[in-house]
Amino acid sequence: MKEEEVNRCQIQEWYPRFKSTSIKTVIHELPESFINYLLDDSGPFLLPLSISDNDALPNRIHNPEDEQDYTITSDNESEQTSPPPPPPPSFPELESQINESIKTLGGAIFPKLNWSSPKDSAWISPNASLKCTSFSEITLLLKSSDSLVHDLCHAYDSCTNCNIKRPARFFLALRKWYPSLHPEMEFRVFVRNHVLVGISQREVTGFYPSLTEKKPVLESLIKDFYSKKVNMKFESESYTFDVYVRTDDEVKLLDFNPWCEFTLPLLFTWEELESELLSREPELRIVEGQCGVRPGLKTAVPYDYLDTSEGSGWDQFLRNADEELRRQTRSAGG
Repeated sequence: MKEEEVNRCQIQEWYPRFKSTSIKTVIHELPESFINYLLDDSGPFLLPLSISDNDALPNRIHNPEDEQDYTITSDNESEQTSPPPPPPPSFPELESQINESIKTLGGAIFPKLNWSSPKDSAWISPNASLKCTSFSEITLLLKSSDSLVHDLCHAYDSCTNCNIKRPARFFLALRKWYPSLHPEMEFRVFVRNHVLVGISQREVTGFYPSLTEKKPVLESLIKDFYSKKVNMKFESESYTFDVYVRTDDEVKLLDFNPWCEFTLPLLFTWEELESELLSREPELRIVEGQCGVRPGLKTAVPYDYLDTSEGSGWDQFLRNADEELRRQTRSAGG
């Protein structure tokens, strides 16, 4: 993987050219002070002081009677005195800009840095999703995410002949939140040497019967979208991209990912994707039944940054899952 191939997959690089085929997005450059805040884990977990009094965390109910149970007395008060906690950081200009952009996007968004969304921290959100309505909620997700360390520190680790560890600038993309989106209608497309070699259902931890009858139409729509909207317009020779197919059959571009082992192949294997067979006969793969569900992939790290390289724990896990699927299929056939 080359440095320029990784750079092309940053949302601030590709979105301006594919804006008409993607979902509505507003992109802000982040100050270095905010990046330092995200990386700092030396002190207590502090959210920035909000200029609009928006608190992403619920306020603790103050009950003086409870505090009586925790009163500490000492003859030497100096021994009980601890230094005051550091003041919370504040980014008033950035907060004001982001809150204004959220309003223009309908009042709700989901956040994304150059490459990644903080999917692993969705559990901490009040709505258990990436939906945010304020700067404070965005910061809570970003600060709580371990996976974003990839963007901040390790985006170029797999590149050859590359000495940099991070991009010169970081960006926050605010992507319009659509509550009616169906996860089963998101797909990953694999392109090798400018040839579409495969399409996979993105949400592989569930079985959606409606996809089975729609499969031929979906495959045709996605291939047509690639041919007319993406092919030869994205500079890399080999890459993946994610799309969403709406109920009116319009296809929307969601993201680009590098062609590398850190991008999950989902219902394919990288060995298959590298073979000549798929170049001649590309196909759409979906979860065809309950026995085809890929167990265990709902983890606390995003799909794209699991280590599935040969010999890794996930590699062995997926091989065992494939073997179990084949065993169940043989049993059902018998």
